[in-house]
Amino acid sequence: MRASLETAPDIPNLKRVAIDPISRVEGHGKITLLLDDHNRVHQVRLHIVEFRGFEKFIQGRPYWEVPVMVQRLCGICPVSHHLAASKALDVIVGARHLTPAAEKLRRLMHYGQILQSHALHFYHLCTPDLLFGFDSDAARRNIVEIAAQHPETARKGVLIRKFGQEVIRHTAGKRIHGTGSVPGGVNKSLTAAERNELLAHIYDIVHWSREAVALVKELHAQQPALYNSFGAVRAKTMSLIGAGGQMDLYDGRLRARDENGALIFDGIDYAGYGSLIEEQVKPWSYMKFPYLKSFGAEDGWYRVGPLSRVQNCDVIPTPLAEIERREFVDYSGGAPSQAPLGYHWARMIEMLHAAETIKDLLHDEDVLGDALVTSGERAQEGVGVIEAPRGTLIHHYRVDENDLVTMCNLIVSTTHNNQAMNESVREVARRYLNGRDVTEGLLNHLEVAIRAFDPCLSCATHALGRMPLIVELLDPDGELVSSLQRD
Repeated sequence: MRASLETAPDIPNLKRVAIDPISRVEGHGKITLLLDDHNRVHQVRLHIVEFRGFEKFIQGRPYWEVPVMVQRLCGICPVSHHLAASKALDVIVGARHLTPAAEKLRRLMHYGQILQSHALHFYHLCTPDLLFGFDSDAARRNIVEIAAQHPETARKGVLIRKFGQEVIRHTAGKRIHGTGSVPGGVNKSLTAAERNELLAHIYDIVHWSREAVALVKELHAQQPALYNSFGAVRAKTMSLIGAGGQMDLYDGRLRARDENGALIFDGIDYAGYGSLIEEQVKPWSYMKFPYLKSFGAEDGWYRVGPLSRVQNCDVIPTPLAEIERREFVDYSGGAPSQAPLGYHWARMIEMLHAAETIKDLLHDEDVLGDALVTSGERAQEGVGVIEAPRGTLIHHYRVDENDLVTMCNLIVSTTHNNQAMNESVREVARRYLNGRDVTEGLLNHLEVAIRAFDPCLSCATHALGRMPLIVELLDPDGELVSSLQRD
C-alpha cells in the first residue's frame, strides 16, 4: 500500500493520509483523508492527478483521423472510444443507417471489448480482494496468488479475456488501437476462416461466463451483509436503452431513474444530451463532475455502468443473461441495489450477455458481407454515444467546411461516476476507519470501493478552463534551483 501520513497544512490539527497511487485500477489517482487526533474522519476525496488534453489537441485535425486518435486515450477500452467517435462521425458524413454488415461487425467488435474488459477487471483486479478478503496480506492480493490458489479460476479468466481480444483483432485489425471502424461503417469484414476460428471457442466462453456469474452469487451468499451494504449510497442511474426497453450496449436512447427506481426521463435522443447534463469543475481534481440539470449540482449526480444498466433495462435480449438479470433484481426485492459490490455481479451478467451476443453474431451471415460503408447528406456536428464497459460514453464533435475538427467534448464513463465514487469512498471511510487506528487493510477498503466501479482514470482526465501548473528546475544533484507556479 502506498500510504503517507502528514499534517494537513490548510486545516489546523488535522492529519492527511494519502493512498497514492490507487492500485489495481487503470490510470493514476489517489485518495486523501483528513483525520483528527482521534482518527475521526473529517474529509475523504478521490483525486485524479493525470491530465490528458485530447479535447484540445484533436482540434484542427481532419475528422477521419479522429476514430484512430481518440482511442489513444486508453489501452484497456480503446474500442469504446473508437466506436463512439465513429458513431458521431457517421452523422457528419450522413450515414444515418449503416449497412447490415457494418452494423453487425461493429457490434461484434464492441461486445468483444465488453467481454475482454469485464474479464480483465474481475479476474485480474478484483478477485484478489473478493477471494482472499479485504484485510488479507497485501502480498497475496494479486493475480499471481490467484493463479496459485485458484488455478482454474485464473486460467478461465485469462482465456475469456484472450478470446475477447481475438474478436477485436479480427474485426478491428489489431487487439489494441485497431482501425476497423471508419466514419460511415467499417473497413473489413470477417473471413470464413476467422469466423470458424472464433466459433470453435465461443461455447466454452459462454459456459465459463456462466460459471463467473455463479462465483459472484456464491460470494454474495457467503457474506450478504457485506455485499449488500459496503459503500452503499443511494444514487440516480442512467444508461442507453434499446428498442422495447431491452439492454443494448451499442446503441439506443437515454433513460434515467431516481434512487427508488422511478423514471426521470426515457427515450431521449442522445444528440440532446447537453440539455440534460451539466459538468461541474472542482479545484482538487482534473476529472469533472457531471450532474442532471433538472436536479442541480448538489443533488443531480448519478451512476452509470453495469450496476445501472442491469437494473435500468426491462430485459436482456439473450436467454441465459436474462435469467441471471431476473435473479439479480429479485435478490434486492425489486428495489434498486445501491451497493458498489453489486457491480461485480452485474458485470458478470453483462459478460455472459456479451458472450451470448458474440455467439449469435458469429452465426449471422452478414458478418461475412462486403457492403461495408455508406454516406449521405453531410452535417457539421455529430454526437455518438455507446455503453462502454464502465458505462455511458459520449463523444461530440463539430467540423468546419474544410473537414477539420473545431470542437470536441468527451464525457466518459468514469467521469459520470465521479461523484458516486467519492460518495461511496466517504461512506466506507466513515464506517470502517472512523476513530480506528489506520492500517493497510483498512485503507484497502477504500480502494475496494473504487475498484468496484472499474474506473478508467486515464480516460477521465480533462479539464475546463485554466489548469494549475507548477514548473520546477532542479540541478544535477536534484536540488531545487527555482520554481514557477500558476494557480
